[in-house]
Amino acid sequence: MTDDSTHGTGAQDAETGRASDAPGLTTREAAGRLGVKPETVYAYVSRGQLTSRRTPGGRGSLFDAAEVDALARRTGRRDPSSSTAGELVFRTGITLIEPDRYFFRGVDAAELARRYGYEEVAEWIWTGELRPGARFTAPAESLTAARRTAAALPRHSSPTDRLRAAVAAAAAADPLRFDLSRDGVLSSARGLLPTLVGALPAAGETDGGTDSGGGTDARGDTDAEGGRGAEGGRGAEGGKAADGDKGADASLACRLWPKLSDRPADAASLAVLDTALGLLADHDLAASTLAARVAASTHAHPYAVVSAGLGALEGPLHGAASGSAHRMLAEVVGRGGAAPVVAEHLRAGRRVPGLGHRLYTGEDPRARVLFALLDEVPQAAPAMEAARDVVATTARHTPLHANIDLALAVLSVTCGMPAEAGETVFAVSRTAGWIAHAMEEYAEAPLRMRPSGQYTGPRPPQPLPSPAPGAGAGAAATRAASSATATAHGKGYGIGKGSGPGPGPGAGPGSGSGSAPGFGPGPGSGPAPAN
Repeated sequence: MTDDSTHGTGAQDAETGRASDAPGLTTREAAGRLGVKPETVYAYVSRGQLTSRRTPGGRGSLFDAAEVDALARRTGRRDPSSSTAGELVFRTGITLIEPDRYFFRGVDAAELARRYGYEEVAEWIWTGELRPGARFTAPAESLTAARRTAAALPRHSSPTDRLRAAVAAAAAADPLRFDLSRDGVLSSARGLLPTLVGALPAAGETDGGTDSGGGTDARGDTDAEGGRGAEGGRGAEGGKAADGDKGADASLACRLWPKLSDRPADAASLAVLDTALGLLADHDLAASTLAARVAASTHAHPYAVVSAGLGALEGPLHGAASGSAHRMLAEVVGRGGAAPVVAEHLRAGRRVPGLGHRLYTGEDPRARVLFALLDEVPQAAPAMEAARDVVATTARHTPLHANIDLALAVLSVTCGMPAEAGETVFAVSRTAGWIAHAMEEYAEAPLRMRPSGQYTGPRPPQPLPSPAPGAGAGAAATRAASSATATAHGKGYGIGKGSGPGPGPGAGPGSGSGSAPGFGPGPGSGPAPAN
């Protein structure tokens, strides 16, 4: 049934399906549009979230189509035909995922990332407009605050730890962070991305290497205007710029490279990194993006939205998955074959990392793009051979295909990057997607994501709990001693008023001289429930 068929004057009786002369949606039509059962529609009516009117003849209910659509936007549509039970589905115009490809605002994402640089892809995701040659500049104050904060962390802190700290510092340095207008959010986003990259220490450093402000530091970039990055990059019309392109026009990939590897970046390797950033910019409602949208639904500012995304991203089953793929691939290269490594993973009951994706029936299209580019990098041959060996070895038992984590592992192993490099690339790149989803969510009704828990605990009312045997004996003795001391000094504990002239009602009977005030809360002094 199309949307047009659910509108208009040909509404049918909710129970019989018979046509009615009154305009509106029947109960079944409203339920279909909301993606819920008819019983839930009546529950919305009882809660005051929908209004209904009787059909002529009084044999059913009709609902205003605009009101139903507004409720669907507020709650997020749950469509039984396209989602599993309990899985929320939200309307979004950013990313569409199909079994073997995905799209950014209707454009093939793989082609977009191959043709244009990361900044251009980000602008497309945010605005639906292509800005060839787009570059982002970090505000000087935000960059300085982010660098100092990230550098103050313990030496063993991970890049994601430093990114989270940098986001918080950049937020504190931005007095306009609560401007949730479209232009305000875009301004924050364009400044935040280079700030995140600029706050990371150079590869091999752990103390951040910061100085007091602008000027060149040990991390390989200069000031808030872009700084010195790795060689290479992409030009204004897409494709690769001349080797040695530096300064304010350096791409984000150029600036990120020296934070991931201490090796010089050749044009082909840098193109792989830039393309990876573009490919990873969004992927519909992954766990971190859902966390970001929940934060945005409270009208949290963009920095807080990114912080929420980073928190979810750090889970070992999400952004950190690429680290496991890196370590496995490095071991395969070192041992000269995948068979013993795969066998050890299976023997230990672990999944082989870098394989399979729940949304794609075949090879992850992001991995396919990166593998094609990595085939053009001569030094990537050993890691590419190892990755293919992993896929072929596991295919003897289960036909699993390579995913983006394995492709990132080939890049990181080839270029001497640490195991967490893939997660860093993921975090920086996906910041663009989190911002795009925040902009969508800001346009929705606030606080719409308030699911109800399905209580599975003991059925109330239950008696008050008793202390476990032997537990609390020391606390009981302490209370008894305190009570005796309080009686001697005129401090009452319990319910009642102190007998002394102390100020205000006491909390107990107070049988002493009354030379001290009663202890405990008076009427109405407790905190209000924080529901």
